[in-house]
Amino acid sequence: MWGPSMIGYGEVHYRYATGREGDTFELGFSPRKADLALYGIQGFPRSDEPLEKLGKHRRGVGRVWVKKAPDIDESVLEELVAHAWQSGPGTVC
Repeated sequence: MWGPSMIGYGEVHYRYATGREGDTFELGFSPRKADLALYGIQGFPRSDEPLEKLGKHRRGVGRVWVKKAPDIDESVLEELVAHAWQSGPGTVC
């Protein structure tokens, strides 16, 4: 658990050009009231093409929002997660 509502896997240390730094997870999700937030599956080389096939979603900075799990293709989500995990931390945090 990362905070009260975020479930994450792996650990990444980040440092911005401003000097701010911290730790976060590589991949994770947060079940929110309105949407499910998926973290760490975008921003990698070749992640845009599978995201186009994912199904009904919207993208935010560092996250993908899904209204209902049945709206997305689980096999595409599996592909995105595997690709992000293998690619390692990118520009997502």
